[in-house]
Amino acid sequence: MSEKQDDLVPNFTDSELAGPADGGVDTGREAGRGAGIGELSARDHELLDAYSRAVVGVVERVGPSVVSIQVRVGEGRNGSDREGAGSGFVIAPDGYVITNHHVVEQAGELRVTLTDGREFSARVVGSDPATDLAVVRVQANGLPTAEIGDSDAHSALRVGQLVIAIGNPLGFQSTVSTGVISALGRNLRSQSGRLIENIIQTDVALNPGNSGGPLVDSRGRVIGINTAMIRMAQGLSFAIPANTAKWVAGEIITIGKVRRVVIGVAAQVRPVGRRLQRRYDLERPSVVEVVNVVEGGPSRRAGLREGDLIVRFNGTGVTGVDDLHRLLTRWPAETPVALTVLRNGRERSLVVVPAEG
Repeated sequence: MSEKQDDLVPNFTDSELAGPADGGVDTGREAGRGAGIGELSARDHELLDAYSRAVVGVVERVGPSVVSIQVRVGEGRNGSDREGAGSGFVIAPDGYVITNHHVVEQAGELRVTLTDGREFSARVVGSDPATDLAVVRVQANGLPTAEIGDSDAHSALRVGQLVIAIGNPLGFQSTVSTGVISALGRNLRSQSGRLIENIIQTDVALNPGNSGGPLVDSRGRVIGINTAMIRMAQGLSFAIPANTAKWVAGEIITIGKVRRVVIGVAAQVRPVGRRLQRRYDLERPSVVEVVNVVEGGPSRRAGLREGDLIVRFNGTGVTGVDDLHRLLTRWPAETPVALTVLRNGRERSLVVVPAEG
């Protein structure tokens, strides 16, 4: 590290060390405030121990499954190999590891190190830029695994609940940080431009190298995969929900990629007036305008035209391109779907058969 040791020690002033403004110790006894500094009650000790037990228990349970990932990308501008690092965690004893897509993107060589010091070469099984998730595999058996929990915001998660992040920030292996869920249901753009939904926002301290590591609840269940933080900001970190990770990992392990379907159009958001919104019972005053239809594609075969306004997908309102992406994400290929469109002021229903993209 380039910093001097003295720079790592907080520089407290004399007044800060003194405590209260009067320079003495605040006993907290005034106006019935109870025990003060240095006089923790038995209840305070009990609460502190409960918090400590929760964090320590999670680390002991999940920590062994968390790995450090070293990436060698290739030659940089000066001819030397470029290197990167990130985190991940084992989801199957036979060597499957979840991490972020941006951690292993363009990786030429991968090395995975466990907390017990064992090191393995690894390969990318599959990657999904749309969700910034990837699965890598090491040739090993009997590895410790992490339990992936339920990230459904309606049944499992609560704003304010304790969360723990485990990873390898800035090369410091097996680092633990804690915080709370700050918000649920956030949206975040992936590198591919797609919208990742139901992102978990926390105030957990993350740094480069934490990417791909688990975000864990107090019961030791992974509820998210740490993916991003906002530089120059404090307490703004984001994790991809565990339910998304389970689906993506399942697709990658089963067939090597994430299957998505397309209908063969280029589209954009089109604002509409309040009158049209009320008439067609739209959630927002906007629809999806078709700007191009791929020749020979599913939409062209169904009769969709440039200028058509898509307002419903299988009966569900569509008010933006992200809505259309979301509804198509888990729609089975070759399964017909009814699109409700507006053309020349009239409502039409067209049946499109999406194809695998």
